[in-house]
Amino acid sequence: MKKKKQLKEGEARQAVNPLIILSVILLVAAVCTYLIPAGEFQREVIEGSDYAKIDVNSFEFKEGAPIGIFDIFQSFTLGLQSAGSVIFFLLIIGGTFQIVEKTGALHAGLSNLVRVLKGKELVMIPACVFIFGLVSAFAACSEEYLAFIPLMYIVCIAAGFDSLTAVALLMVSSAIGYAGGMTNAFTVGIAQEISELPLFSGMGYRFVVFGVMAVITSLYLMRHAHKIKKHPELNTMRETDLMYAEKLDVEEVEPMTARQKLSLLIFGLGFVVVAFCVIKLGFYIDEMSAIFLIVGILVVIVSGMSVNEAADNFVEGCRNMLWAGLIIGMCKAVTNILSDAGIMDTLIYYAGTLLEGLSAKVSACGMFVLQDLLNILIPSGSGQAAITMPFMAPLSDILGVSRQTAVLAFQMGDAFTNVVTPTSGELMAALAICHVPYKKWFKFLAPLWGLWAVAACVLLVIAVSIGY
Repeated sequence: MKKKKQLKEGEARQAVNPLIILSVILLVAAVCTYLIPAGEFQREVIEGSDYAKIDVNSFEFKEGAPIGIFDIFQSFTLGLQSAGSVIFFLLIIGGTFQIVEKTGALHAGLSNLVRVLKGKELVMIPACVFIFGLVSAFAACSEEYLAFIPLMYIVCIAAGFDSLTAVALLMVSSAIGYAGGMTNAFTVGIAQEISELPLFSGMGYRFVVFGVMAVITSLYLMRHAHKIKKHPELNTMRETDLMYAEKLDVEEVEPMTARQKLSLLIFGLGFVVVAFCVIKLGFYIDEMSAIFLIVGILVVIVSGMSVNEAADNFVEGCRNMLWAGLIIGMCKAVTNILSDAGIMDTLIYYAGTLLEGLSAKVSACGMFVLQDLLNILIPSGSGQAAITMPFMAPLSDILGVSRQTAVLAFQMGDAFTNVVTPTSGELMAALAICHVPYKKWFKFLAPLWGLWAVAACVLLVIAVSIGY
């Protein structure tokens, strides 16, 4: 395990840090304030709401306010302040998850699931896809799944599958969860807040999106795993898997303790409570943070964890999420620069002019493609939302696409690229742990990604057609 940890850390050092990429984007944004003329749309507040819709025919150029060198450095601090509530929520999520993970309940639960499925290993694939996908869809879990990679690696090899399947069961499941996120605060929540939509509205259709993607993904992975299990000679990772994978006799997996069962139950109920309170009571970040803190405290009590251990684990979990918080702050800084300089509306105007004449259905698919491309540079979902949605939301008004559909295009564009871009630190770490070369991973996933893209465009066309 120590060797695998070192590999993960080594891979993380080789990957391009998103902060570097965002720093370049920040500088480019600052330069753009000198090159792009400032402009402004008139906005009309909808009666009975805070929703301000732009008047597409009201654009006017105005005197700009280019960003100075000192302003560039100051923007980072201001960006962190602007995104403070989201950042602290992220830290609390990380701390709570780490407490639950340290109880051993999550690992034990998965191990015992495999034991129950002995001889019916293929059933494990859709089970993992739906379970991990739904957790991501409701609670935005993603990089947290790295903790499960070593166990999933061992389990898949023991089941007769390969390391490609092991990585996919976690990373790909997370992607479809984000694509059809129901109460994902970091993508849907932020995107809808920026788009001035009711929090987590439109959940029904996003559930359909998740279901379609989960079925496609499950069938693809089951076909691959069955082929490898039946014809081991076709396994391109066979020699590597035999060299590095540990053997696991699932019959010797110890059953979950009563404390672990109770801890896992509390953790699961926490997500249920969050979903219910968000839908029925209008809870948002502050309230959700409180719920997860309560979950963490209850798990500490029932697991018998000492107060010092709980505090240490919580801090460790927060530390693991700190980089994501910095990314969110940096992304917010970019948005602030564009807005303060008065060029955000200009960019919207130019984009609208470029896409003028396209149908709403084609425009929705175009938004999806654009988000895919942007996600190569900005693997952070919340960061991408902070950068793109202030632009995409009013642009959708111009193109005749609903803001809800624009958010959906962002979700899928953000999610799908995460499992193929080498700028994703968590993907590269997962591949390193399982000794999977990036070239083999890309070749394995490319057909599935193509199926996702086709399904996404079809779902977006349907969304426009039904007025979603």
